[in-house]
Amino acid sequence: MRGVYTNVVEIRQKIFTEVARMAYEGGDYSRIIDLPYKIIPGEVATYRESVFLERAIVEERLRLAIGLPLRDMTEHAPVSKGIEESAIAEKYYDPPLVNIIKFACHSCPDNEMRVTDVCQGCLAHPCKEVCPKDAITIVNGRSVIDKEKCINCGKCANACPYGAIMKIERPCAKACGVDAIGSDKLGRAEIDYDKCVSCGMCLVNCPFGAIADKGQIFQVIHAIKSGTPVYAAVAPAFVGQFGKDLTPERLRAAMKSLGFADVVEVAVGADLCTIEEARDFLEEVPQKQPFMATSCCPAWASMARKLFPDLAPYISMALTPMVLTGRLLKKEHPGCKVVFIGPCAAKKLEASRTEIRSDVDFVLTFEEVMGMFTAKEIDFSSLEKTDDFTAASADGRGFAVSGGVAQAVVNCIKEMEPEREVKVANAEGLRDCRTLLSDAAKGKYDGYLLEGMACPGGCVGGAGTMQGPTKARGQVTVTMKKSEKKHSLESGYKEYLHMLEE
Repeated sequence: MRGVYTNVVEIRQKIFTEVARMAYEGGDYSRIIDLPYKIIPGEVATYRESVFLERAIVEERLRLAIGLPLRDMTEHAPVSKGIEESAIAEKYYDPPLVNIIKFACHSCPDNEMRVTDVCQGCLAHPCKEVCPKDAITIVNGRSVIDKEKCINCGKCANACPYGAIMKIERPCAKACGVDAIGSDKLGRAEIDYDKCVSCGMCLVNCPFGAIADKGQIFQVIHAIKSGTPVYAAVAPAFVGQFGKDLTPERLRAAMKSLGFADVVEVAVGADLCTIEEARDFLEEVPQKQPFMATSCCPAWASMARKLFPDLAPYISMALTPMVLTGRLLKKEHPGCKVVFIGPCAAKKLEASRTEIRSDVDFVLTFEEVMGMFTAKEIDFSSLEKTDDFTAASADGRGFAVSGGVAQAVVNCIKEMEPEREVKVANAEGLRDCRTLLSDAAKGKYDGYLLEGMACPGGCVGGAGTMQGPTKARGQVTVTMKKSEKKHSLESGYKEYLHMLEE
């Protein structure tokens, strides 16, 4: 569903807009009770069987967008409960980050084989012949699966010449690369937070809008209104995310229209990360460790540490571009606040880590920022154009796409040691990332640089994006061609590294 404007996306964006508008306007926040009626008007249901159910779900999504927890459905509590305490200029939300609104969940069937109407009742019945459990019988010439016997191996589906047998999977569980989603006693989706790495793929693949992550729009706007300088650090995947009129030349004016003091490219931090990872690789592989994995994707790194603890020491210790950029901003503008704006849900969790929270104050997704633009009624086409971002290299901007991080590090290594050959393997999507690390544990990738990206296509396919990964990748590639292709290791970057070491 990525890049498709669905009813779920429409409601989500309306919620972000109304939360932003309420924060900008200020006043009595108990008026949140009126917002479900504004978002879902009238008395006839549009999306579900009941308009009251639609509004109840919107209430919970409003709370999550503000950073508030889901309410206990067995107890009475107003939708406004806790909102005054959340109206602060500081990071605000309690774990878990990703939440399932239980009464919005459709209790989708999971891992189930079904014979469809396409079944032709053929003479061969290869589905029956290949079934290892004799779970398929022929009734009136058509195949019927005994659910009690079926082990969902899929052999029948593979054997059917008409493709008449299909495997039904819960969309959120299918999208989860770490198998963190199961079912509760009522058949509704349930997240195992010991496994979850907050990549957000479940929330953008649930067609019922039952899964949402907590946000910080409310608190960011309060920080802006407090008078403290708030700087936006924008990830390189931003290109094209806000539509054709918000070009890189207009980004600075757009962010200032929201109240930000200024905006910087996280691609500059990506350049610093590249240098650090290149140095790490040259120093560590293969003398001290068999291979090195990149550290930039927090969901990939978290998955590696959870599922492959023995390989955890082989993940680069370099700080991520988000953290490096935040640290630079804090040194250049003491007392400021930093908001990372990007495509990623997992970055919200990364920014909450004890050793990082002082570098990055808030994290917003592109979709959440679009809600701020809509609330302020910003006309992108009327914004002043300034010179395009030029501080970062093409390699730094390439961090946004799968394979870009590894390529940047390889290019950097070739400048440091031109004769050094670097072998690379990369994967996108956590399921493929698991396979990559499993093979690495067996010694298949000794001497390699490994890159993992939790989202399809890389960061451009993150849970907070508004464009499809393929289209977004093409737009990022265009900006890369406009950048300085040679990866600089001197001048400004040496100064930045010196600042970090102080």
